[in-house]
Amino acid sequence: MNSINKWPKHSILAFAILATWIKTVIVYQTSFDMKIENGMQYFILWINPISFLLIAYGLSLFFKKSAARNRYILITSLILSIVLYGNVAFYRFYNDFITLPVLFQTSNFGDLGTSALAIINVWDIFYFIDVIFIALLLKFAPKLNEQLTIRKDIRHAYFVLAAAILLLNLGLAETERPQLLTRSFDRELLVKNIGTYNYHLYDVYIQSKSSAQRALADGSELVEVNNYVRANQAEPNAEMFGKYEGRNLIVVSLESLQNFVINNDMNGQEVTPFLNSLTKDKDTYYFNNFYHQTGLGKTSDSEFIVENSLFGLGRGAVFFTHGGNTYNSMAERLGENGYFTNVMHPNNKSFWNRDMIYQSLNIQKYYDVNSYEVGEGEAVNWGMKDIPFFQQSVQHMTEMPQPFYSRMITLTNHYPFYLDPEDIMIDEYTSNSGTLNRYFQTVRYMDEAIKVFFEDLKEKGLYDNSIIVMYGDHYGISENHNKAMAMYLDKEAITPYDSALLQSVPLFIHVPGSNDGQVMEEVSGQIDLRPTILHLLGIDTSKDMQLGADLFSEDHEDVVIFRDGRVITDKVVYASDACYDRATGEQIDIAVCEPVIESATTELGYSDAIINGDLLRFYDSATGNLIQNSMK
Repeated sequence: MNSINKWPKHSILAFAILATWIKTVIVYQTSFDMKIENGMQYFILWINPISFLLIAYGLSLFFKKSAARNRYILITSLILSIVLYGNVAFYRFYNDFITLPVLFQTSNFGDLGTSALAIINVWDIFYFIDVIFIALLLKFAPKLNEQLTIRKDIRHAYFVLAAAILLLNLGLAETERPQLLTRSFDRELLVKNIGTYNYHLYDVYIQSKSSAQRALADGSELVEVNNYVRANQAEPNAEMFGKYEGRNLIVVSLESLQNFVINNDMNGQEVTPFLNSLTKDKDTYYFNNFYHQTGLGKTSDSEFIVENSLFGLGRGAVFFTHGGNTYNSMAERLGENGYFTNVMHPNNKSFWNRDMIYQSLNIQKYYDVNSYEVGEGEAVNWGMKDIPFFQQSVQHMTEMPQPFYSRMITLTNHYPFYLDPEDIMIDEYTSNSGTLNRYFQTVRYMDEAIKVFFEDLKEKGLYDNSIIVMYGDHYGISENHNKAMAMYLDKEAITPYDSALLQSVPLFIHVPGSNDGQVMEEVSGQIDLRPTILHLLGIDTSKDMQLGADLFSEDHEDVVIFRDGRVITDKVVYASDACYDRATGEQIDIAVCEPVIESATTELGYSDAIINGDLLRFYDSATGNLIQNSMK
């Protein structure tokens, strides 16, 4: 160790900066699937950690004693490693980067169970390799702990260098992607250009700004939003409006169900035989061009979107961050029209803050896990297997006053997609992804559960006087499994264009006895469900503050906006800062997509303004007017 003892006294600082920098760049390349298109983007990716690291570690230069300075460097290295690894683990599950609001969702962590264990492995210790080396240096190089005076001019030059690199990074990033910092919803774009660590500082700023928005908001901010909503409203289809007035409404959220399994097989085995039959059923409208629009809130986001016809937030789950807001939910409108409104989900009532936000959504009853008898072998993931869940839920429905609105949330088809042997109905797929391999089996089980559900509704006399709406809540197979997906879909690779289209989830609107079901080709999303359902039941929404449009309306536009800024229309696909021809998948001039990009930015901005400012507290949904004295 004598050679180590001869190292210069500043070696520990230099080593820490260099080691964390190299580790971060390696993690960028190996743990995140960020699309790098040219040499400049590579250069930005390589330099973006260094400005933050120079400042973070450089603060040690203000310590007078070397021992304190070195402890600070070690602790900083550990914290940065935890931040980086936290993003890696989160990315494995959500294919996204963590945000500050997500960190406050700690009440969910205890329920993660097998989902959390599935994303951690023993080799993850290497994400802390720099911390280990720094600790070894401090232990075996006593000279590094000798007192050292830092001259002010050296500190000054050091931080000037750090600031210069930061400005260079921001300048190059802005040149590569103009107005970068206005796109806080596109976290991959931010991390790719300003780096993981700077992104988290920016995230803190955005969260602080969001918190201030509500405190400073007044009704005047709603005028512009209201004008936009009214100008883009879709008139109901006269033939469909009120056609099924007075029926019970059952809305089923199908966990992680994507559209690529519908009318498809896996190694010759049918994956969704019952749902396939519904696509040809005379009483079913099957929407084959329908997309989820969720963000980090996943299932809770889909709930929020369907209830309110607003987007979730780009940085966390609305259920947590804005659970106490004023909303004008679908449940509230149905309740005003004589419906008994409820949610059925065999999970802990506080998970995703549901017990609190359901009050804000004016949902009259929540049938949580305590409303069910979870027998031996019936537990799964964070609750109850789908078949016993449906069976017991139908029994609850027989005891409800009619008409009722029941929103049901399934659980079995949830990552990491494990089944008990007795529930397996088809073989695993054979790819390099165990997640995709098992996915087909859990989807098959869910399909069988839906079949049982329909049979039980008929047996209990609830079927004929109901509308059954079923939709996929979010993706099940993330982009982390693109290689396996390419194999299944018989493609050379999954492009950003393919990934966008794979966000399609099935939507079934099943109306017993209607006899006019058909396959619907409209490009649409979850945000369109609220007005569609309410209009079928004869409930006017012309004064509601909603961004979706009735799927049966002639005014409905073939466009769907994703929470991350991607857009799909019947003509183009905008994804990963590129524009594609919808029909061919060929990349085309970005100018073709600019109108839909601008529209998406506007609509996401208005939705965020409503939520962050809690603007609906200033709005009278009965009259469509601002509440008097709400403007300062």
